[in-house]
Amino acid sequence: MPELPDVIVYREALERLCVGQRLARVDLKSPFLVRTFEPDLQGLAGQQLTGVERLGKRLVLRMEQGQLIVLHLMIAGRLHVRKPGARPKSKTDLAAFHFGGAGDQIEQTLFFTEASPKKRASIHVLADDSGLRAFDRGGLDVLSATPAEFRERLLCENHTLKRSLTDPRLFDGIGNAYSDEILHRARLSPLKWTTRLSADEADTLGAACREVMLEWIERLRAEAAEGFPEKVTAFRKEMAVHGRFGEPCPVCGAPVQRIRYADNETNYCAGCQTGGRLLADRSLSRLLKDDWPKSLDELEGP
Repeated sequence: MPELPDVIVYREALERLCVGQRLARVDLKSPFLVRTFEPDLQGLAGQQLTGVERLGKRLVLRMEQGQLIVLHLMIAGRLHVRKPGARPKSKTDLAAFHFGGAGDQIEQTLFFTEASPKKRASIHVLADDSGLRAFDRGGLDVLSATPAEFRERLLCENHTLKRSLTDPRLFDGIGNAYSDEILHRARLSPLKWTTRLSADEADTLGAACREVMLEWIERLRAEAAEGFPEKVTAFRKEMAVHGRFGEPCPVCGAPVQRIRYADNETNYCAGCQTGGRLLADRSLSRLLKDDWPKSLDELEGP
C-alpha cells in the first residue's frame, strides 16, 4: 500500500503536472471504482484542477467549483502518467483522467490502476469540504508532532508497537512497510507493548518515525525528479528489514526474521531489536511447537 512518503510524492507530481489544467473527461473501465452517485464524476468535466492534497493515505483532487475527488489506492492501487488521450484497456486499468488546456488538446492522462482481483481501491466524489470529515481518521502527523505529542498519542492505548504505528486513528500514513523500518531504526521489538516503553524509548521511536519518513520522502523525490513516480512499491532493496526475510541485517548481519499473519508479515532483526530472541510466527511456530527455535543461536545450530 502506498504510505505517507509515496502519497506525498504522488501529490507533488500531480501538482507539477496537472494543477491549473482542465479535466477534459474521465474514462471509467470499472464502474465499481466510484463509490458515490452525487456529484457525478463525469459532470466535473470542463472544470479546472485547482489543488491536490493528502489526507492520510488518500489523495484529494480539488476542483474549481468546490467539488473534491478522493482517491484511495488501498494496497494494490497505483497512479501512472500515460500517453495523452490513452484509454484504459488492460485488466488492471480502472480509470483514466484526461487533463488539457483551454482547447480540446489533451496534455496529461493519468491512469488509476489496481493489480489485485479484490478491487479495494476507490474514488469518492464530494460536493464540498464537509464530506472530508468522514475520511479523516484523526491520526497524528509524525512529521510535525513534538516529542510530547508523539509520546502522548503512543501511550493513549495499550497495543503492540507494530499495531499502534499502523493504526490510522493514532498515526497518519504509516503502514506495514515503513513501520518495520521505523522499529528497526529505533531498535525496538514490533511486539513490545506501548505501556512497557520507557520515556526514552518512546522519544527514540518518535525520532525514528521522523527520520525514516523524511529520508524516504527525499529518496522518492529524487527518483521522481521532474517526472512521475511510476515505481511505487513497498519492497525496495534499500530497506533495512521490510521484505528482506533471510537476508543479512545491514547493521549487525543477523538474518532478517518475519512474523506471518493473514496476507501480511512483519519483518525484524532479532540481533538489533529483540536481544537475539526469535518472535513466534503465528502459523509455523504453532506447527513446530517445541521444535521452534527461540533464539538466533538455536536457529543457526551448532
